[in-house]
Amino acid sequence: MTRPLVLCSNDDGVDAPHLTALVELIEPFADVVVVAPERQRSAASHAITLHKPLRLTEVAPRRYALSGTPVDCVYLGILKLCDRLPAVVVSGVNDGYNLGSDVFYSGTVAAAVEGALRGAAGIACSLAPRATDADHAIRFAAAVVRAAVGEPMPPGTVLNVNMPGLGNDGYQWTVLGRRLYTDDVSERRDPRGRPYYWVGGGPAGHDNVEGSDCVAIARGLNSITPMHLDLTDRGRVAQPPWALDGFRVVIGSGS
Repeated sequence: MTRPLVLCSNDDGVDAPHLTALVELIEPFADVVVVAPERQRSAASHAITLHKPLRLTEVAPRRYALSGTPVDCVYLGILKLCDRLPAVVVSGVNDGYNLGSDVFYSGTVAAAVEGALRGAAGIACSLAPRATDADHAIRFAAAVVRAAVGEPMPPGTVLNVNMPGLGNDGYQWTVLGRRLYTDDVSERRDPRGRPYYWVGGGPAGHDNVEGSDCVAIARGLNSITPMHLDLTDRGRVAQPPWALDGFRVVIGSGS
């Protein structure tokens, strides 16, 4: 019987210890191919490389480093390196949370989403920075992957998994919350007097939305947030907010 295939990636780089630890826990129940960036690519979002070549290095059997983004890794992994469509594309375990609106910026989440776009299911796994019990959290991530290949998720499904790293066995199915940041643009000068900028600030809490991933993590629980790829506001399509002067709205398949 053919074992399920799992494609693993991340945005922390191919040598990230959390990636290695997760792969070791998945290998007993699935075939694994690893394709990860050759260096740190955090906050790459869904960037894909179209205008320069990508370099691939096999660093160990079925383990590859790519000179691109997390999405490049999954794209190339599925289309070039995997001998069959993966049952699941697993991204992480990321060193740092991806909660709420972080999913729009995260390279970790983008890799899982790319897997879903390519016909697999995607699981993004993220862990508290400086976790006190990373091993326990990574075992939780592996348990999610095992469940996902044992009871296959529909293609296009994405799970966003966050773990507090405190050794807690409790978990909750959640919705995306809203994480707050001290947004900032800092202007500085280089040695030649030319301006340059650092953007972004540190976390500043979260909205207290019951049932959200942010609240679950704040309570010390592991969080699993199911997501899908359809961003359409179907209610707004059914009831448009306004009409455009001088133009004719077409309903349904009408001409």
